[in-house]
Amino acid sequence: MSGTPILEVENLSKHFGVRTGLFGREKRTVKAVNGLNFSVGTGETLALVGESGCGKTTVGKSILQLIRPTDGSVRFDNTELTTLGGRRLRRARSDFQFIFQDPYSSMNPRMMVGDIVEEGMIAQGIGRNRGERRKRVEQLFTQVGLSADHLPRYPHEFSGGQRQRICIARALAVDPRLIVCDEPTSALDVSVQAQILNLLKQLQNELALSYLFITHNISVVAYLADRVAVMYLGRIVEEGTVANVLERPLHPYTQALLSAVPVVDKDTLREIIRLEGDLPSPSNPPGGCHFHPRCPQAMPQCRQQYPEETGQADHRVRCFLHA
Repeated sequence: MSGTPILEVENLSKHFGVRTGLFGREKRTVKAVNGLNFSVGTGETLALVGESGCGKTTVGKSILQLIRPTDGSVRFDNTELTTLGGRRLRRARSDFQFIFQDPYSSMNPRMMVGDIVEEGMIAQGIGRNRGERRKRVEQLFTQVGLSADHLPRYPHEFSGGQRQRICIARALAVDPRLIVCDEPTSALDVSVQAQILNLLKQLQNELALSYLFITHNISVVAYLADRVAVMYLGRIVEEGTVANVLERPLHPYTQALLSAVPVVDKDTLREIIRLEGDLPSPSNPPGGCHFHPRCPQAMPQCRQQYPEETGQADHRVRCFLHA
């Protein structure tokens, strides 16, 4: 792992305009992502953690320019991605790829899996001819734990874990340096999840890959990630090394997430922190700190303004308890 950032995100925001009310006359702004700052180093895994609906997937798609950010900067290897378009963006996309949550819906069911993996190579002009590309696809299938005999089959002929391996092979086909993994194990059985995580870690060691790993599973973070950023309602509330954040959580939201993780040791006592209510709507977030309506340690000032970031480089938090 290198200390040099391969990805630098500054003040990233993505807002959506939605119409509500009778005949859609009222227009609201949904601030799905609001002012995010983080970086990912070469060979490093940054885990982005939070509840469903907090904006994690929007972050991943905005970074890869699958949807255009409303504001902010996304620099990949010192290249500003938000200003790229057309052919320049298409060429740059060989450096960063996306692994989706549902492998089946991300593949064309009418295409054989060998052609699905080869498709990106054709788009990026990789390989001099079909024979050379097909040889590369066979190598990729072997690398992700599949057989070359699987190439002429269709997606519906595979299990969920096998489909995710095919999606990983597709991402690797264009020799990326950064992969955004959007809940890649959440749709799989526990035993298969472990196999996929082991494969991702093995590939990272072999190829010096960088991962932005989007998940709601803290156990996955502890196993795979180097650093973790905890997200709540479009903002990062705590960020730091895995050891610091998981062993000494500072933000009440992070503490609540960790308290819900099952413990193997029956002698370990842990207080379960139960949050009141549901995640507020991003179209109408609470004033001040967005977490204060559910926070068991909320203070009057939490209702008045959003806290500034405090702490060191290896552990930062946005909370008035640590101001």
